Amino acid sequence: MMQDQSDIIIVGGGLAGLSAALHLQQAGLDVLLVEKQPYPNHKVCGEYVSNEVLPYLQWLDADPERLQPNHIRRLQFTTVSGKSMTTILPLGGLGVSRFKLDNFLYEQFRAKGGRVLFDTVTDIIFENDSFQLNTGASSTLSARQVIGAYGKRSAIDIRYNRPFIQQRSPWLALKGHYSGNFDDGLVALHNFNGGYCGVSNVEDKKINICYLADYATFSKYKNPVAYQENVLYQNKHLKGILESSTLLFDAPLTISQIAFGAKETVINHMLMIGDTAGLIHPLCGNGMGMAIHSAQIVASLLIRYFNGGLKSRAILENNYTLLWNKAFKQRLMMGSSLSAILRKEQLADLLLCGMLRIPSILPMIIRKTHGKPLSVNT
Repeated sequence: MMQDQSDIIIVGGGLAGLSAALHLQQAGLDVLLVEKQPYPNHKVCGEYVSNEVLPYLQWLDADPERLQPNHIRRLQFTTVSGKSMTTILPLGGLGVSRFKLDNFLYEQFRAKGGRVLFDTVTDIIFENDSFQLNTGASSTLSARQVIGAYGKRSAIDIRYNRPFIQQRSPWLALKGHYSGNFDDGLVALHNFNGGYCGVSNVEDKKINICYLADYATFSKYKNPVAYQENVLYQNKHLKGILESSTLLFDAPLTISQIAFGAKETVINHMLMIGDTAGLIHPLCGNGMGMAIHSAQIVASLLIRYFNGGLKSRAILENNYTLLWNKAFKQRLMMGSSLSAILRKEQLADLLLCGMLRIPSILPMIIRKTHGKPLSVNT
């Protein structure tokens, strides 16, 4: 049986886990990242990174500009009835695939001496002020602190009986990369009955099309193609994009049982980041940015804790919860409200009509779901 002891173990190697690993490693802490799947790989994701986290990624020596991302400056919003509105994104963002970005962050971490274990964590035990982790390969790992960054849902959530895991979610998501012609500077959000679809370019002129669907509506059709033709095509803007694009994957990637909103930020003394702590609706276009931002919050606090600036674990956990809520709670509430509106065609049309009459409404909504450029004074 292998044994390993670290200052910090990060369970999960997505955007949040990798960003936290780079930050903590830069501070001289001994970090072990445990990730179940080798890189690179595709993930169901809108693949839009708000520029609010760009200064932080650059500070981590992980500038995504090296990946030649697509630069996005405008947002288009359309409804099933055909109404459309376009506005400037105050900060703008980057279109970059998770296939490229996650692998890039992983390679940066490894190049600086970072340790990565490809395995599945099966149990996490806290006792005597330290953590012990068991893995699928019968490894026993120990650390002074554990960060949960394993994504939307996991067997660990079942192990700790987290409330959201007991509730059946009505949502599933599908994503694919396509070839075709789409405006490089645009991210489009197309509403349809039972969901909404995001469209934007990523690197290499590939079009990322990712949509969230109500399972009750989706299940009425035999397959994604039938659902696309009968439901998504009702939005003429979305129909035009899909009919003129060619899927580059063998089949779209899918994920189900997506639980949106805030979850617990601390469980059994583990600090949760990224989607593990809370998931904003994709229509807000800021999930990737929030995941990276949460890594900055947790890493900054842990550096203070390990350096003696935070005198107890209780103070560390309380500060993390307060800062996480300050950064994200209002954004998640806005995302939930928008989702409830867009699921009803008449309300979606009323919202867009209001935005057309008062153009300042849409930029206000964007500001409510995004933050300011992230400080690098960590």
